[in-house]
Amino acid sequence: MVLAIWLYLLAVRGGFWLAAERDDRAAPGGIPSWNGAWPAIAAVIPARDEAACIGETVSSLLRQHYAGEFDIIVVDDQSRDGTAQAARAAAENLGNADRLKVVSGRPLPTGWTGKLWAQHQGVALVDQAANPPAYLLFTDADIIYGADALSQLVARALANGFVLTSLMVKLRCKSFAERLLVPAFIFFFQMLYPFAWANDPRRGTAAAAGGCMLVRRDALRQAGGLTAIRGALIDDCALAKLLKAQGPIWIGLTERVHSIRAYARLADIRRMVSRTAYAQLGYSPLVLAGTIAGLALTYLAPVVLTVFADGLAQFLGLFVWLLMALAFRPTLRFYGLSALRGLALPAIAAVYMAFTFDSAYQHARGRGGMWKGRAQADVSELR
Repeated sequence: MVLAIWLYLLAVRGGFWLAAERDDRAAPGGIPSWNGAWPAIAAVIPARDEAACIGETVSSLLRQHYAGEFDIIVVDDQSRDGTAQAARAAAENLGNADRLKVVSGRPLPTGWTGKLWAQHQGVALVDQAANPPAYLLFTDADIIYGADALSQLVARALANGFVLTSLMVKLRCKSFAERLLVPAFIFFFQMLYPFAWANDPRRGTAAAAGGCMLVRRDALRQAGGLTAIRGALIDDCALAKLLKAQGPIWIGLTERVHSIRAYARLADIRRMVSRTAYAQLGYSPLVLAGTIAGLALTYLAPVVLTVFADGLAQFLGLFVWLLMALAFRPTLRFYGLSALRGLALPAIAAVYMAFTFDSAYQHARGRGGMWKGRAQADVSELR
């Protein structure tokens, strides 16, 4: 059974493990070029207690080598630190204060998650302009862009007619906790949402990475705007599903865009995963039990067979264990880590299983979707 599961994952599930959908690959839909006019863009950055990161994010955006009009809106979501001041200081230091607007976010209304409410306010401000931009760049307050990142992103969108173009930013991978768990987070995300399937207009799979999403403004408006997904905790994939009904979308890995948010301890990653894991399962105890059983069969059973079985069962257990380690290798290589770490994938999966249990436990305590002092899972159930 475990052999059949892994043969399916490797041979049928969109080649997710190859990590082949990237913005630097010269293949069909690969490295783009654009010779026409460059459209106006507005970046919308929701920021709550992001004083430590927002300055670097704003600076990297203001340094973009982009030929079109490009402005930035930071929605200060009732921060309790100096987020607004840090954003303004970064723009002033570069002499570009006129290209940045910092607005104070209004109190969170019932039925909205915090991030989407902040983004909605930014979009509303854009829509009020006499000549609103053609595209919106939804990005987070911890994301750093290479100087050509925006041009490449826009060129890809224009050349292929994408209504949503998203980059899975390269997450920070320095601490012990990050090196242990971050590559697996990307591996599991691609397993859940194979990028090749998301990029195929014929398939229903839709995925985006919330750290970097270029959205065609007219497509968003036609889809009902962010109001249509206002209660979604997994807001990026909800937006991808909404927009894929309007036209083609694309998501890929990138080396051009990085997150500087630090996850120094295992507890930091636990909180990040626990915030949305139970929401992904529809808040269903039965789905939770089935998911845990499936993960145990997929990742833990091969180790159990290798250690405790004998004969053919032991051989197949070891073979599948090595097979999953090899499948993990492309993602580990993307993060510059040794392929030998692939042998630890069963143990890493066990950690993520524990995080999933914790997500359900936090939901039961009324603390589901906790982020920056807000418990938001109750509103996500309104979807």
